[in-house]
Amino acid sequence: MNISKYIDHTLLKSTTSERDIINLCSEAKKHQFYSVCVNSCYVALSKQLLERSDVKICAVVGFPLGAMSSEAKAFDAKKAIQEGANEIDMVINLGYLKSKNYVAVFKDISDVKSAIGRTPLKVILEISELSKNEIIKACEVCLDAKADFIQTSTGVAKGGTTLTAVKIIKKTVKDTAKIKAFGDINDLETAQKYIDIGVDRLGSASSIDIVSRSSIRKTIVSV
Repeated sequence: MNISKYIDHTLLKSTTSERDIINLCSEAKKHQFYSVCVNSCYVALSKQLLERSDVKICAVVGFPLGAMSSEAKAFDAKKAIQEGANEIDMVINLGYLKSKNYVAVFKDISDVKSAIGRTPLKVILEISELSKNEIIKACEVCLDAKADFIQTSTGVAKGGTTLTAVKIIKKTVKDTAKIKAFGDINDLETAQKYIDIGVDRLGSASSIDIVSRSSIRKTIVSV
């Protein structure tokens, strides 16, 4: 298994500089990660840096709180696609979900999906802030809104992803949507556990450590 192809190589800090993005894209090409995941202001630069490579570009929208207007999210997502993004990761409106205003949650997601068409849309739930029933309901709304992926978390909140939450998501969406796990995935062993229970994509700021460990293991096995 080539674990690199599961990984969105991620850098979303507010202090991220152009030099940081240059390094991120260079690393992504070297290790053949599936994509880089960046703030939307760096999509155009990433596109320039990743020309003639297979590495895709994922842009975050409404990150990290998800509390901006649906119109703003849709505009940002559409502009990111125009500048070269191949996927969009949008943060769900947790306030709407907590208010049980599921119509507003649906509209928030569907507005972005409508703006980007067939471009894959990942919806970030922030599982550390949700109960089991809220995770299930959020997944159901995401499916109704035609989201392509359910993502566990932003990596910014107090808790990252958990195996238990991923199992709840998997049981709810079955094969109707894919799953991306993000947050606290810092080593190969943890990454492998998530892949084993059905995760389709991994987001990590420790991508190089994960693939380096994988390469070492392959070398040991082949000796």
